[in-house]
Amino acid sequence: MLAPFVLLFALFELSGCVRRGQRYSDIQTPTPLRREDTLILGFMGGRDSWQDEDVGVGRLAAKLRKAELNGVHVETVENLKRGLALKFVKHSLDCDGNGELDRFERSSVRLILYGQSFGGAAVVKFARQLNELAVPVLLTVQIDSVGRGDEMIPANVTAAANFYQDTGRLIGGAKNIRATDPNRTAILFNRRIDYRNSDVQMRRLPWYKKAFRTDHLKMDNDPDVWQEVELLILHAIEQE
Repeated sequence: MLAPFVLLFALFELSGCVRRGQRYSDIQTPTPLRREDTLILGFMGGRDSWQDEDVGVGRLAAKLRKAELNGVHVETVENLKRGLALKFVKHSLDCDGNGELDRFERSSVRLILYGQSFGGAAVVKFARQLNELAVPVLLTVQIDSVGRGDEMIPANVTAAANFYQDTGRLIGGAKNIRATDPNRTAILFNRRIDYRNSDVQMRRLPWYKKAFRTDHLKMDNDPDVWQEVELLILHAIEQE
């Protein structure tokens, strides 16, 4: 759901945030990947840097990397850098290096996408870009997704899950993700979490970041939510 004051939210995110954006050279995973490897892409929320491990997407990516799972590669992408992510995925799949993806290459790597806030919306938009290329996605997970049209999951996604809160003053996540083709995509759940009486420990942030989106931030810092996101991803990795 795009709240009426999401522009104000974006301005707060941008204030005082002058930095170099993510570049393709920042991606560490060598390409192409081996057939049947798993590629996990986490899309960052707000104006969070791809290397920020204090936020939920970055924390989980760091944890998954530390686990050194066999054949699993993890990268984080800023939500405005979907073009960079698409280039990376194409290179990951292009086994013969000819710049074209054949039917064999399109399904050679198992893709998992997750993201929080604007990153949750980027997950769905990116899945649609992959759908246009006939590239399948094993799993998408949205965490308090904020964007336009982020409820409709494209048919190339096998399974999708959604966590959201709607108790914040201005910012609330997409409430009801749906499959474009229910015969091809399983919606695992739309899980509402009420933070009105919840005491989630949050990291220190400027007042203007907390003032209008406390509950949104609580979800980003909720260890129970991120543990479940991790379990969803690990379960998808284990699937044949």
